[in-house]
Amino acid sequence: MQIRQTNQRFNFDKYPNFDRDVDPKQRAWIEVNGEAIEKNVRQLRSKLSRSCQFMAVVKADGYGHDAKVVSDYAIKGGASELGVATLKEGIKLRSSGVNKPILVLGNLYTKKDLIIAFKNDLMPTISSLRECLICNNIGKEFGLKFSLHLKVDTGMSRLGFESDKFIQEFEKIKSFENILIKGIYSHLSSADEDNSLDPKSSTQLQRLKFRQLLKQINVDSNNNIKIHLANSAGMLLNKNFHFNMVRVGLSMYGYSPSAKIDKNLSLKPALFLKVKVAFIRVIDKGVRVSYGGKFVSSRKTKLAVLSIGYADGVPRNLSGKIKVIFKNKLYPQVGSITMDQMMVDITGSDEIKVGSTMVLLGSEGDKTISPIDWARESNTIPWEILCSFKNRLPRIQVD
Repeated sequence: MQIRQTNQRFNFDKYPNFDRDVDPKQRAWIEVNGEAIEKNVRQLRSKLSRSCQFMAVVKADGYGHDAKVVSDYAIKGGASELGVATLKEGIKLRSSGVNKPILVLGNLYTKKDLIIAFKNDLMPTISSLRECLICNNIGKEFGLKFSLHLKVDTGMSRLGFESDKFIQEFEKIKSFENILIKGIYSHLSSADEDNSLDPKSSTQLQRLKFRQLLKQINVDSNNNIKIHLANSAGMLLNKNFHFNMVRVGLSMYGYSPSAKIDKNLSLKPALFLKVKVAFIRVIDKGVRVSYGGKFVSSRKTKLAVLSIGYADGVPRNLSGKIKVIFKNKLYPQVGSITMDQMMVDITGSDEIKVGSTMVLLGSEGDKTISPIDWARESNTIPWEILCSFKNRLPRIQVD
């Protein structure tokens, strides 16, 4: 490709492929430890009965870890099914060779999308009689049965059949000859916040409502239908939430959904966020740093400029609130986090050079920085932190 506007001629033969072979560790990257995911799944599976299956939730590109890598190692650890949010996420896993059952947790409501799901052997989540009828007609058109899961709303007020109408509608759905009900499920709204021992908690009330619905439709008589209610928090609350399958996301990646839940877990985080030092400068006392100049140096200060910013998924509202690790020492981030860069105070360090690698999330020595720490500082949840990392951060598998 000719892009140089000049009369000079250059010979780049001594640098073959330099236009393409950019080192994935050139600026900032995410390392994913697949073996940690496998071990986490095995540990979590050990808390389930043999008859209870494990669905690995790999939506949002495996919570930012790389859905294919997560799927492969979760399956090694004992996951029997996978959960995604969108049609494209499911198709991408199918095209990469994943052949386990995949449930699309989001709502598919057009005939076109449901046909695509059917052709790619993806199970849709069905929340109304209308979509159920479409699936039945598609199955009839192809002379096959369309596998799907029915969702019931028990207190989330999001997707799902209205609970007070579900019993009547289930009787109609059972008469459809070209669908195969593979699962019936609901979703807990507050399992990471409620006191599980309180029978009046919203979590316990949702479980009770779900059990009553199942009893009224007599679903226990059909062992081929998987019943599932528990997310990570629900699974760790109590075995009463397990039913035939659990849907696990956050815990599989190495984090407890609540400090109140199962403190005996020894989950291992699978994600490390690392960045290179791009530049080093020394500033005098009283010098403003970054946009807005909100940070002013109180002494002669040595700054490292790191090649990562909010365009990579590091929240700007963490400015001045986080630290980074280098050789088992913590260094504070200072000034506003910018789109592509951030500054760190490395005053007193002679070891840190241009090209040195620093850890933003993960462990080094006895120092650990977790998405839970970032979530606490930015007044959000660790799920959002993990799902915010952009595609321009290469994912590198390490074991």
